[in-house]
Amino acid sequence: MASLFRSILIADDEPSIRHVLSLVLSELGYEVRAVADGEEALRELATRGYDLLLCDVRMPRLDGLSLLRQALAAHPSLTVVVMSAYGSQAQALEAVGAGAYDYVRKPFKPEEIVFVLRKAEERERLLRENRRLQGAGISATGDNILGESEPMRAVMRQVDRLAPVGTTVLITGESGTGKELVARALHARSPRAAMPFVAVNCGAISAGLIESELFGHARGAFTDARTARRGLFSEADGGTLFLDEVGELPAPAQVKLLRVLQEGEIRPVGENRAEKVNVRVLAATLRDLGRLVERGEFREDLYYRLNVVNVRVPPLRERSGDIPLLARSFLSRFNRELNREPPVLGLGPGTEALLCAYAWPGNVRELENAMERAVLLADGEWISPQNLPERLGFSSGGASAPSVPRSPVAPSGADADLSLKRAIRDLEESYIRAALRRTRGNRTRAAEVLEISHRALLYKLKEYGIDADAEGEHG
Repeated sequence: MASLFRSILIADDEPSIRHVLSLVLSELGYEVRAVADGEEALRELATRGYDLLLCDVRMPRLDGLSLLRQALAAHPSLTVVVMSAYGSQAQALEAVGAGAYDYVRKPFKPEEIVFVLRKAEERERLLRENRRLQGAGISATGDNILGESEPMRAVMRQVDRLAPVGTTVLITGESGTGKELVARALHARSPRAAMPFVAVNCGAISAGLIESELFGHARGAFTDARTARRGLFSEADGGTLFLDEVGELPAPAQVKLLRVLQEGEIRPVGENRAEKVNVRVLAATLRDLGRLVERGEFREDLYYRLNVVNVRVPPLRERSGDIPLLARSFLSRFNRELNREPPVLGLGPGTEALLCAYAWPGNVRELENAMERAVLLADGEWISPQNLPERLGFSSGGASAPSVPRSPVAPSGADADLSLKRAIRDLEESYIRAALRRTRGNRTRAAEVLEISHRALLYKLKEYGIDADAEGEHG
C-alpha cells in the first residue's frame, strides 16, 4: 500500500540522530528535512507543509513539548511523534495528551521509528476515509446509507433512536450489506460526532496481536515491544470504536473487552495499572454469536453486553427496490473517480431489469464492484447488459433468467475427467471445508491454516456457498 505521508520534518539536537533518520526515511521514499532545534522547526513548518513532525523532547531554545503545542496550534492536521532519551512515562503521556500521536524512547532502532510511522499512516488513512464519508454526507447525517425501501427506512429509524444514547449496539447482517456504514451513521448522529470513529476488523488481526492492537502495550511487554504504544481504545477515547467481525475475538481478548464494557477501563499489555477510557462500542458480525455461545467459543456474558440492542441490516435481495438508486449512485461516483470521459449517463434498456432480478449474494459490495466494472467497460454513455458480469444472466444471444453464481458446470462425458479448472476448484473447496472442520468453524484460524487472508477466505466461502458454522459442527 502506498505511503500516505510524503514529507517529514525531523527536529533533534543530536547530529547522529538526524543523519540516521534522514538516511533511513529518505531510502523509504519520504522527503526529509532535519533541523537542530524547536525554533528552527517552527520556521521550517511555516515555510512549507509537512505531513509529519518527528521531534526530540529535550532541545535547546525551544523544547519538544513547546514545539508540539505551537506546531499543532498553527497546523492542526500535522501528525507528531515524540522522541525522548530522558522522559519518564509521565512525560511521554504528557506529550500524547498534548496531541502527539505516539512517542518513542531512545535509544531506538530505525525499524522502530518506521513501525510507528506506519501505524500513524494507518490512523491518517482512517481519518481521511472519515472525512471522505463526511463529504459524501454519510458521517454527517447517515443519509448516504441509500435506500427508500421499507427495510432500510426501518434501519434508519433505529439509528435515529439509538444514536443519541451510549448504548452498545450489535449490528448483524450478511457480508457486504453495509454494517460499517450503519455504525458510522450511529456515531455521526451522536453527541460523540466530533470525536474519533475508529474501525477495526477483529478477524484480520492475528490472535497473538489483537490484545496489543486493541488495548496497547508497555515497552518490553513482549519480544518486539521496543516502544510503548497506544491501543485503538485509547485512539477512540471520547468517541466510538467499531469492532467488525467481533465473533472472531480469541478468548483472552473477550475477557478484556468485557472488562472495558463493565468498568470503562483498559489495561495495556505489560502494564500493572488500568486506564479509564470513555468509548462507545459498536460491534458487528455475520456469525451467529448465540450458536458460538452454545459451542463455548464466545463468552455468554460478553454476548449479552454486546447485544443490548440488535440492528439487522437486510441483504440486498430483501430491498431490491433500492438497487436502481444504489446503482446510479455508484455510477456517479465511479464517473468521478475513474475520470470517465464522456461520463456514463445512466442505465440503458434492459440493464435495470437485470440488476433487479439478480439475487446479489455479495450484497451492496457486489453491486458496487459490478458498477465499477460497467463504467470501465461501457463503450458509450449508457450501461448496457453486455457491460454487466456474466453471472447476472446476460449472454450475447439474449438475456436469460439471472441466478446466484454457481461453480462452473463440468464438461460432460469423457472430457469431464480432464477439466483442470474444475479439479482445482474441487480441491480448493475440499481444503476449505477441512480447515473449517478442524478449527470448528473459526474463520480466523481456518485462514491461518490455509495460509490465506481472512478477507480471501470470506470471498471463497461466498463463492462456494459454504456455511462455516455448519462445517464447524462436523469438526
